[in-house]
Amino acid sequence: MGWELYFFYILNRILNDYKPKSIIEFGLGESSKFISVFIENYSKESQHLIIEENVLWRDAFNANFTLFENSKIEVCDLVTKQVKGFDVNGYNEIEKFTASKFDLYIVDGPFGSPNYSRHDILKFAENLSEKDDFIIILDDYHRLGEKQTGDDLETLFRVKNIKVNKEVYIGVKSLIVFATDKYKYATSL
Repeated sequence: MGWELYFFYILNRILNDYKPKSIIEFGLGESSKFISVFIENYSKESQHLIIEENVLWRDAFNANFTLFENSKIEVCDLVTKQVKGFDVNGYNEIEKFTASKFDLYIVDGPFGSPNYSRHDILKFAENLSEKDDFIIILDDYHRLGEKQTGDDLETLFRVKNIKVNKEVYIGVKSLIVFATDKYKYATSL
């Protein structure tokens, strides 16, 4: 199975099995279309926030596809941030969204970094507690930077006493899924 089909199979199962009410997606693309169409047809009460780093890409995307009303794009410019002494790509002013909690976090942006890639997800995870239920999909887990970020997520969950189940799905590329017990079967697809 092609990697994209594998990713979409897992995403489709999560959407169908759990119908998350609040979704945040880092990176605008094909999965954004998929989620928007799913919400319009099967889960009209769900909300979908997409964080995109490039206004030109957003405009090109919008010229070819119209997201349904429950999907919203917010542009947060790409900036360089410091994580443990490394320069990493991050979203400018992402903090204005971190107070919100989501059922599903899809981390496929911003552009990857050699170390601690896509580390902005930690800002969201820092606001979670053992009482929250969620699923986090971290794409491109075959790369060092995403593995480091995954390790930091695991450490944070341990420190905060948040019990999560996890599974690495391996193909041409890999992804890791973290899920609280309410969503634990997302780690056995």
